[in-house]
Amino acid sequence: MDTHLLQATHFAAIKHAGQRRKDPQQTPYINHPIAVAHVLWKEAGVQDVPTLQAALLHDTVEDTDTSFEEIGSEFGPLVRQIVFECTDDKSLPKEERKRLQIVNAPHKSNQAKLVKMADKIHNLRDLQKTPPEGWTLPRVQTYFAWARQVTDGCRGVNPQLEAILEGIYAGEFEYEGMKYRCIA
Repeated sequence: MDTHLLQATHFAAIKHAGQRRKDPQQTPYINHPIAVAHVLWKEAGVQDVPTLQAALLHDTVEDTDTSFEEIGSEFGPLVRQIVFECTDDKSLPKEERKRLQIVNAPHKSNQAKLVKMADKIHNLRDLQKTPPEGWTLPRVQTYFAWARQVTDGCRGVNPQLEAILEGIYAGEFEYEGMKYRCIA
């Protein structure tokens, strides 16, 4: 088990080398997929290796020069399929990609739903602490509302992740020194 996860972590680290998150600290991007896998393993009790590998790899095709064929060759057809289900079609306009995430969420495999929920948990936790550079208050509020629509379509696969998300949505975020409800 350990070698498969290390292989996926190493692959993702190489692919995301030089990329940074959009937070003020410009943290290395690889921290995000590692955090997504950690949420699944530590907080949701997920031990399925292909799901954890897909969590580590979920942004490689979307944000790097990685192909689905490369994922399949390195990690097998199941991991490739999960990553495929978690990847937006970058040829579409951003608003259409966001709409499709909402529409398609209920039809994803359980493994892809787990990765999607953990991905949103990590992004929302970051957003609660510090919005990305240049984000307006309405953009932050819109992201929380959109993420809820996506994750609502992923319900029924992991009560722990659902409880974490409900806690986030019921909570607050800080913007320019003021506190706001995540979901108004």
